[in-house]
Amino acid sequence: MGTFDIFLYLGYTLVIIAALGAILLPLISALSNPKGLLKSGLGVVAIVVIYFIAYAISGAEVTAEYAERGVGPELSKAVGGTLIMAYILLGVSIFGIFFTEISKIFK
Repeated sequence: MGTFDIFLYLGYTLVIIAALGAILLPLISALSNPKGLLKSGLGVVAIVVIYFIAYAISGAEVTAEYAERGVGPELSKAVGGTLIMAYILLGVSIFGIFFTEISKIFK
């Protein structure tokens, strides 16, 4: 095992530790504040609802090039839904930024 492999596995380990910390520590702090946990849960539910709406309106077209790479209609629809969800969330965030800045002008 070379030095490159050691650092690669060390990097994997650090990413796993960071991911666990990013998931577990907010959950532990949220248990002390159940209202904050409810707000987070509503946010997750909203994102899931947006995804299912985006999935419902996405297409399942598969071109010959995609079929050669093993992409079927289900995967195409899932990827399309994810992209549409990203576009929707981007639009909502840009609208929120503009709304916040404009409301600051009038205060």
